[in-house]
Amino acid sequence: MRFFLIHGTGGGPEECWYPWINEILEGKGHEVITPQFPTPFNQNLQTWMKVFQPHFKDFNSDAVLIGRSIGVPFVLRLLEKSPVKIKAAFLVAGFYEDLGLPQFVDVVNSFIEAPFNWEKIKRNSEKFFVYNSDNDPIVPLENGRELAEKLGVPLKVVHGAEHIWFDEFPEILPDVEKL
Repeated sequence: MRFFLIHGTGGGPEECWYPWINEILEGKGHEVITPQFPTPFNQNLQTWMKVFQPHFKDFNSDAVLIGRSIGVPFVLRLLEKSPVKIKAAFLVAGFYEDLGLPQFVDVVNSFIEAPFNWEKIKRNSEKFFVYNSDNDPIVPLENGRELAEKLGVPLKVVHGAEHIWFDEFPEILPDVEKL
């Protein structure tokens, strides 16, 4: 399989648990692609799409998207534009609407301001996995519940994990193994 790891605001391929899961996935023979998107300066949907555009050619039925934080609405936008149905999308500490945090308006709005095409999103991924923490200081748990409902999947609540920015995220492994 080919995994695409989509980082959050102010982050990159080396943020939080991405190096940890990258090592696990590559150790199992999977390809892992971790683009560096412009952030926080010049972070907007258009610049991120420009960075990702060459990777659409790598989408197929074995492609898997893993997004965290702002990476989640970006994954949803990728699925709206996907030329094919991918294997799975993992949405971690994510949201799809305004969080009511003025400090993030400039770097978040372009990703969420247009309505999402939920039918197309659901049609372009075979499986969805949604994880949110019950004490996230940025994304309230209710946002994760609503996202999971929109996708028709259960929400996986990760207790005490804040914005899921730790060095390891073992809760994701059982679902990765199911693929």
